[in-house]
Amino acid sequence: MRTFRLFSLLSLTAFSITSALIAQANTGRLQGFIKSPFFNEQILNLSLSPEVRIQINVPSESDFDVNKPTELIFFALPNGNTIEQTIGKAVKEGDDWHFDIQHIGAQARFLRRRAKEYNVVLVYLQTEMKSWPSWRSKHPDNASLVKNIVDSVKSIFKNFDPFVVLTGHSGGGGFTFSFMNAADSIPDMVERISFLDSDYNYEDSYGKKLLGWLKSSDKHFLSVIAYNDSIALYNGKPFVSPTGGTWYRSKMMQKYLSQFFSFKLETDTSFIKYTALNGRIKFILKENPGRQIYHTVQVERNGFIEGMLSGTPYEEQGYRYFGQRAYSSFIQPEVYITRQLGFPQRPANALTGSAFMQKVEYMTFEQRESEIYNEISRGNIPDFLRNMVTIRTTLKDVSGISHSVSYDVTPDYLAIGSNSDFCRIPMGPLTAQRLADISGTTMPTSKLVDDIYVHCETKLAPVSYYPVGNANEMVSKFVEHNQAIEAGRMASGGMPGALTGGIKKDVVISNKITDPARPHHVVIYGWHKLDGVPIQPLTNIHADYYVDYSHGIRLLNSDIIIDGISHKAGDILKDPLLYSILSNETAPMTQASYFSTISGAPVVKAPGGYALFQNYPNPFNPTTIISYQIPEASEVEIKIIDALGREVANLADTVMPAGHHEIPFNAGNLPGGIYFCRFKAGSYLETRKLVLLK
Repeated sequence: MRTFRLFSLLSLTAFSITSALIAQANTGRLQGFIKSPFFNEQILNLSLSPEVRIQINVPSESDFDVNKPTELIFFALPNGNTIEQTIGKAVKEGDDWHFDIQHIGAQARFLRRRAKEYNVVLVYLQTEMKSWPSWRSKHPDNASLVKNIVDSVKSIFKNFDPFVVLTGHSGGGGFTFSFMNAADSIPDMVERISFLDSDYNYEDSYGKKLLGWLKSSDKHFLSVIAYNDSIALYNGKPFVSPTGGTWYRSKMMQKYLSQFFSFKLETDTSFIKYTALNGRIKFILKENPGRQIYHTVQVERNGFIEGMLSGTPYEEQGYRYFGQRAYSSFIQPEVYITRQLGFPQRPANALTGSAFMQKVEYMTFEQRESEIYNEISRGNIPDFLRNMVTIRTTLKDVSGISHSVSYDVTPDYLAIGSNSDFCRIPMGPLTAQRLADISGTTMPTSKLVDDIYVHCETKLAPVSYYPVGNANEMVSKFVEHNQAIEAGRMASGGMPGALTGGIKKDVVISNKITDPARPHHVVIYGWHKLDGVPIQPLTNIHADYYVDYSHGIRLLNSDIIIDGISHKAGDILKDPLLYSILSNETAPMTQASYFSTISGAPVVKAPGGYALFQNYPNPFNPTTIISYQIPEASEVEIKIIDALGREVANLADTVMPAGHHEIPFNAGNLPGGIYFCRFKAGSYLETRKLVLLK
């Protein structure tokens, strides 16, 4: 928490986010953020780490003061909740009860009306499985991933004197502990840590770090809120072990710190309160004679507000912890599902489209793909691509039943540059998939390509070039084609940001991705003529390193609304009944991605027998694990081949016993790019693709 001066104020990171926000014309309008209809707040969605959804909520343009420090509150969600449920809304009959148990959005608005010395920015953090403990277990490198999230978001706001607050509810406390695990000491940029019934993982090793941090600056605040869950009953039975709940862990933390700080103790029939360092350390422990469950009640009854204001002049001003809601007037009426492409804002010093195309004109395919990924992942796209367009339609499942469907798409194909100087950029499917994965999006199916075209506001006639040698694969042809598209758009009166079609073939997801006769190929479809007929039928004729001027990448939000319920596109495509809502192919899609792994986990495990598994991690830098299995002793050969077919490493050439085996591969001496692992055991032969990032 920023040190309070009541009369005056002293006036990368993951996925290549290196630049700060730019406020337009020195106002509080932040580039790349969209305006919410509720309280005019500014919102940005990001995906900076595997299976983590991030939403940044900034005060309105009129309330965000570029001359004040900015408090970045990282709120890690409780188990089982979405960002929308955590923000909260006015509930109606039939609404999900999760919308009424936290109201962090409304409590944050209350804070903004009280703490005027700084801007209050909320960073909501949700894992795909809606459980931070599960996410931490799945990702052994969770500490570095969490630190990268914090550092990346902080760098976005570096022009606004940012400081960090770590908090969360329930299992969300794991985010804070992961951050603490990332270094020997808690960095000074963290000015407040608040455990809102969330310190399940506390051990005294963390107490040592908290001690050093609290001693290092009078700007550092610690708030701990818990209730006696050790005696709480669920269906008449205890559900927390005597030492596993927050009651025990909070007391354990206080006991450790009491060796170094003098605490004031206050008790009554409702609370045990420990205070030290003039309020900079505060424990509020709720008694529980009725053996009730107060886990979410603590949050709802102004718990988040208390966790943010304890020890400051604003504590208990206009609210009371565990009292009536002090924020009711700030509850938004409805859920607001943001429709925004999840890349960071465009860096101020980013290359223009024309400058980028000149830079990559004579690069190899692998070099160009790396540059494309770097530019787009750091936000170098025109702003008109950021606001996705919602398409509402009716589509049928396998049984012929119609469903109301809503999905969000980019208005145009991915481009690099600014609104005034950009180029639509063809790229390989692996680069496109990586960009989709980090932005919470997917590529369309051929069925959705057709549906998107039907709904396009601007429809342009395709521009094509007769193939002469490999001219159509050259960067100069990419530029020429983009110029032709722009000439057609302007002649038709089409506006940037309007849903536009007919200009590119789509790289799509399809069952043809896993076609055993054509492994490692790209699947393309579309390029509709003005009569609505596509020039390009669905095909996987080209290897995935083939790219020409006609290829384009349009992205869809991975969350598809079907009959009012949100589903992941990949889950729908796997469903034997529902897949035909999104696909016109003849079977469900077992792999709706150009990678056979998702966050390093195989999508489908091979049955017993010979098998080469996907390397983990993939992409990697510089080491990865090659794993395989053989049902009997066999002579095994494992070689690494580059994109030109040259052998660059020989990992095995020997007889191995039956079973599962792993071999580490260090590519430290190799340039970044696409490689292939070729596995031969007896007469069995299999190849897997490896992506080395450098």
